[in-house]
Formats: sequence, structure tokens, C-alpha cells
Amino acid sequence: MGKYNGEHFSGEYVERSNVTKMAKWLDSAIPLPGGFRIGLDGIIGLIPGVGDAVTAVFSLLILQEAYRRRVPKMILVRMSINILIDTMVGAIPILGDIFDFFWKANTKNAQLLDDYQYTPQRTYRKATFTSVLILVVAIVFLCMLGWLAWSVGQLLWSVIVTTFN
Repeated sequence: MGKYNGEHFSGEYVERSNVTKMAKWLDSAIPLPGGFRIGLDGIIGLIPGVGDAVTAVFSLLILQEAYRRRVPKMILVRMSINILIDTMVGAIPILGDIFDFFWKANTKNAQLLDDYQYTPQRTYRKATFTSVLILVVAIVFLCMLGWLAWSVGQLLWSVIVTTFN
């Protein structure tokens, strides 16, 4: 019996999976001075318009492997959120490109897959909590954004009405 993240598991050491290797290529294959590493995800993401879409396809291959391994839906949801954040924020010019070098969705997803293999209950609970938290924050943010848009619309309407009366 071995240990993984402080918990016991039964089984032998598993050689790095293809998922982990792909995540490394996408997120941290190229070392930079100062110990920072970048991957193809950030570099390909620099291509305007299509870069983030192309890297999202590679990220979906990791998600597909998780589905093939029958990972629970809540963990698949958490992995999808990682990919969605990477793709949506990465599509923002300049700031999104910088974000792409720091948000390593593929590494996070490969880690979730490995964690589930060795500590399934703990990984499931953690993925459930973070997924629900992220979704609640997103809903609150969208509601606030909707309220802001409504308020600005009312303000503009009142300015237009008073101007032409």
C-alpha cells in the first residue's frame, strides 16, 4: 500500500499517463529564466481569432479521456469549467494572452484525473465544492452585470426623454 497526497491507496506506481504528458506540453514544456515554464497553449493562444479555439480542442481531449475512464460527472464539470475559463479569458486580447501563461487548465485537469485515480472520494468532494462555488459566483456576477446594464439603460433613457421634452 502506498501514499498519495497523504492518503493510502492500493496499487502500484503508475507511469506518467498520456494525459499528463499532453498537459505538460500544453502548459509547461518550455522553461524560462527564473523557473517559470510556459507551454504550447499560451503560444498557440497568441494567434488572433483561432489560437484559443485550437488549444481548447486539445484540452477537450483530456476531458474525453476522463469521460472514457468513467470519471464522475461532477469532476467532468470541474474540468469543463477549467477549460471554459482558459478559453473565454484567453480570448481577450493581450490580457487573455498573459492569463493563458498562468492559468494552466490542462495541468489542473490532468491532476484532477490523477487525484481521482488514487483518492476518488476526496477528489469528488473537492471538485463538487469548487464547481458549485464557481457556478454560484458566476451567477451572482451575471446578475450584477444584468442589474448594471439595466441601470445604465434606465439612466440613458431618462437622459434621452428629458433632452427631447
